[in-house]
Amino acid sequence: MSNVNRVKEAAQRLPLAELMLLLVAIFWGTSYGIAKEALLYTTVLVFLSIRFSFTFLLMLPRLIKEFRTGQAKDWRASLPTGVILLCVFMAETYGVLHTSASNAAFLISFCVLLTPLVEWLVFKQRPDNRIFFCVIVFFLGSYLLLGAQSGFYINDGDAFILLAALLRAVMVVATKKWASHKQLTTFALTGMQMGVVAFGALLLTSISDQNIWSVASTLPVPFWLATAYLVLFCTLFAFFAQNYGVKHSSPTKAALLMGTEPAFGGLFAIIWFGESYTLVQSLGAGLIIAASIFAVVRLRKSKRLTNT
Repeated sequence: MSNVNRVKEAAQRLPLAELMLLLVAIFWGTSYGIAKEALLYTTVLVFLSIRFSFTFLLMLPRLIKEFRTGQAKDWRASLPTGVILLCVFMAETYGVLHTSASNAAFLISFCVLLTPLVEWLVFKQRPDNRIFFCVIVFFLGSYLLLGAQSGFYINDGDAFILLAALLRAVMVVATKKWASHKQLTTFALTGMQMGVVAFGALLLTSISDQNIWSVASTLPVPFWLATAYLVLFCTLFAFFAQNYGVKHSSPTKAALLMGTEPAFGGLFAIIWFGESYTLVQSLGAGLIIAASIFAVVRLRKSKRLTNT
């Protein structure tokens, strides 16, 4: 067998889908710390305006192509979910600004547990009883994470992150309700949502009397590097990698790999910002990860059983 064939066979044996999902978890986990770094140089609204304007512009060529080919015929269905997504990113970014990067990474995973509860309210589909157990475990983990030092205390940043988690759950259910069974590809839906977020952030920035052009011209290189990382790796690459990974891997593997996002977020915060955990806080973080992973695995299994 030639060396070329051996290389090809080795490449085929690589768990590419799983590696892609792991990279998504790593990039998303680090995004909280990177965003916190970018916020050292400007306001939340200016940061969001720049980040999502660049994201939308990079997606625009293909988005135009999908409009021309009729793949985005029902584009209006993306507008309300885009507004919800704008609220998600505003709450999440204000949260990152006012709490630790590690807390943000762990607490945002509450959206995994809130989604089936919101779905229950909207579609009257009661979730598996074990989901309620996961919620209890999550709250226990949050208590240990946030209350280990001086009693249970939620600061403004933690509250914003929990609000973002709720809004993420609402967005998932709203997308299912308003955008499913429409002539609208996943890319077109995401591209339109990015456009709404960018436009909304720019509008709010102008209302707040911030001149984004004069501010942008004074921003230092570290801000642009952080923003480029978030746009290229945490949004564009993550979008394609997640779609590829979920399509070519088993639901359980996908859930387990994606559920490691908070762990990477916490690890990055420890390395990058020097944040530290006590043993009790580490236990709380572990309970949050375990509850999130188990909940996603149960949800994927229940959906497969429902569809068979």
